[in-house]
Amino acid sequence: MIRLIGYFFGLACVLFLGVAVVAAIYLAGVSRDLPNYEVLNSYEPPVATRVHAGNGALMAEYARERRLFLPIQAIPDRVKAAFLSAEDKNFYNHPGVDPAGLARAIVNNLQNIGSGRRPEGASTITQQVAKNFLLSNDQTIDRKVKEAILSFRIEQTYSKDKILELYLNEIFFGLNSYGIAGAALTYFDKSVTELTIAESAYLAALPKGPNNYHPYRREAAAIERRNWVVDRMAENGYITPADAAEAKQQPLGVKPRTGGSHLAASEYFAEAVRREIIEKYSDDTLYEGGLSVRTSLDPELQVLARAALHNGLVQYDERRGFRGPLSRIAVSGDWGPELAKVPSLRDVPEWQVAVVIAVSSKEVDIGLQPSTDAGDKVDEARKMGVIKAENMKWAYRDAAGERKTAKSPEGVLEPGDVVYVEPIADEEGSYRLRQPPKVQGGFVAMDPNTGRVLAMTGGFSYAQSEFNRATQAMRQPGSSFKPFVYAAALDNGYTPASVILDAPIEMVSGGQVWRPENYGGGSAGPQTLRLGIEKSRNQMTVRLAQDMGMELVAEYAERFGIYDDMLPVLAMSLGSGETTVLRMVSAYAVIANGGKQIKPTVIDRIQDRYGNTIFRHEERTCDGCNATAWTGQDEPTLVDNREQVLDPMTAYQITSMMEGVVKRGTAAGKINISDRPVAGKTGTTNDEKDAWFVGFTPNLVAGVYVGFDTPAPLGRGSTGSGLAAPIFADFMEKAVKHLPAEKFLVPEGMQFIPVNRTTGMMAFEGEPDTIVEAFKPGTGPADVFAVIGEGEYLPPEEILETSPQAQQAVTSGAAGLF
Repeated sequence: MIRLIGYFFGLACVLFLGVAVVAAIYLAGVSRDLPNYEVLNSYEPPVATRVHAGNGALMAEYARERRLFLPIQAIPDRVKAAFLSAEDKNFYNHPGVDPAGLARAIVNNLQNIGSGRRPEGASTITQQVAKNFLLSNDQTIDRKVKEAILSFRIEQTYSKDKILELYLNEIFFGLNSYGIAGAALTYFDKSVTELTIAESAYLAALPKGPNNYHPYRREAAAIERRNWVVDRMAENGYITPADAAEAKQQPLGVKPRTGGSHLAASEYFAEAVRREIIEKYSDDTLYEGGLSVRTSLDPELQVLARAALHNGLVQYDERRGFRGPLSRIAVSGDWGPELAKVPSLRDVPEWQVAVVIAVSSKEVDIGLQPSTDAGDKVDEARKMGVIKAENMKWAYRDAAGERKTAKSPEGVLEPGDVVYVEPIADEEGSYRLRQPPKVQGGFVAMDPNTGRVLAMTGGFSYAQSEFNRATQAMRQPGSSFKPFVYAAALDNGYTPASVILDAPIEMVSGGQVWRPENYGGGSAGPQTLRLGIEKSRNQMTVRLAQDMGMELVAEYAERFGIYDDMLPVLAMSLGSGETTVLRMVSAYAVIANGGKQIKPTVIDRIQDRYGNTIFRHEERTCDGCNATAWTGQDEPTLVDNREQVLDPMTAYQITSMMEGVVKRGTAAGKINISDRPVAGKTGTTNDEKDAWFVGFTPNLVAGVYVGFDTPAPLGRGSTGSGLAAPIFADFMEKAVKHLPAEKFLVPEGMQFIPVNRTTGMMAFEGEPDTIVEAFKPGTGPADVFAVIGEGEYLPPEEILETSPQAQQAVTSGAAGLF
């Protein structure tokens, strides 16, 4: 018997040794293929890039995986407690694998055989880190063994807090959110530190299966699982039973964070920033690099810019009449669900979608679009309103705006029509009929001294069209290009008092005859450069460009950044080339700042995920700015290393001439600003296809164009003065209130001499029709009346024959003219 026992004992030992050898060989083989767990030291997960306005407000986020990395010290204890209770209550006690949890899972799985339930796992948080970072999701024995081995090694190398930090920043929570910080923002639109016990418990429930506990599609299961986590938190001593009872009574309270821009009216600006980052660094860096981007956007000016452009486009569009409803739906039953399906302009929140319920000769009864939650559930409440007849009179005209087609609302709308409406302030329940304009435009506001873009609007609605007309639309600037022709002249021997002939002119090229005409026709005879730009005379501009040569004009246009390679033909002097609003505003900024070259930018600074600055727009240096203390040294100076592309005196002269455009010229009466000077220039292209205005004060420059995306006539009288200048004025009159009042800087040495407006010759005391003109040292009014474009000097008696304005000046008693 003893021999038999010994025999079996020996056999058992041999078998044990054999199994041990096989196991050792197996483990050795598995271990050879293990990934290097030390890569966890250099963990850099894909992190969202966050874009901020100039004041620090969050503007937009970009990520393939919505994740923000948080160190373990920044995660509250209640949040950690929720995850430990849900996933691994023995985390701080086991060596990487939890034997008790493993045994419990085996027993439960044996009991569930044949039940159809998914096998229960026993993975610890460490094992999940090993799987998520280093292994695949394959359901194989090899993978589980590798996971266990890696877990032991990870535990020996890293602290428990480091492992938990890796876990909480990596796991997937559903709704494209990764990591606890991203999940808190995605599900509750709040930071991790603001999460309640109930919210923490719900987030801790999600890693097991986000789709199984979807907050809308499976709300009951989500609440049940959350409550289970709350109970485990109480059972483990992290919260009191009273706290647990209160938490379980709370609704899920999920409030998904909206995508896109988080700052009002900033969609076009944010998209311009996104494109620039991709161009600088690549898609992967934008969506995974965790950049912190500080932009130049001024939120207050951005709201003003957007409102000004919107108002201008809508006013023009409504003068052209009503084009009909958006769509039609049945209103015999509950119209709410169908109306909720109609897409709205999400970036025009003041407008609402509505359906016409009834129409009379005095008003229209409407039903407003009901709200829809993140789970696409339509609100059951139905809000009503009314459009009074006087609030939709603009719609009585046809789509061309040429004739009236209705006398009351009954001739415009019918029950079932879906339209846009806007609430009327101080009139509860009363609305104004609206329609998205077909005409579009672009607007840019900039700091002329730095090139920082402070506001940008690329069209009526980003939801309607993502095409940015401020930066992407190539349009003819028309007469708004003329200041650069005149600046080239002033920089090369001409003065504001130089006289050019305003008379018909013909050019023959390639067998074709070109006859440029002034807007409105007619000619004024000899005129000064100042009057030429104030009244925007085409024939004078062509003669001036011909006299100094288009090669010089092209050089200046390229120097200012308006064109990259301008064709030196005379038609280009009238702005027939194509450029963008941003380029035009940047060029005007050079004039406004005294001739210094600027680099337009929408980005001030970019930092990487570690806070290191990798890009900064400001290139000027400040010697002595980093002094630790004052020891009697001089105040540090900011070294301006920008290129001087225009003589400061020339810049002042052309600025003064463009002040005349606002005071007496084509923009007279359009801009009501009295506490500081304003300069600018209108622009209108052939057949009124584009209307422009670009202008500036000493510390703000802005430009706007209005036109159809497919160039087409805007209609007779739709000029830069009539369409664009009022939009500029609407913005600038409000914007300057945010900025200090300043005067244009007069360069040292500039001389001011009174001259006759028409002849450009020196005026004497008491002489009418005079203006004080700015001259560079060594220049001044002409001694004889020389007319550019005629090639000869005119004696005084012939002035009367060629210029009706000069004749009027002389007969008024201006004897000093001669």
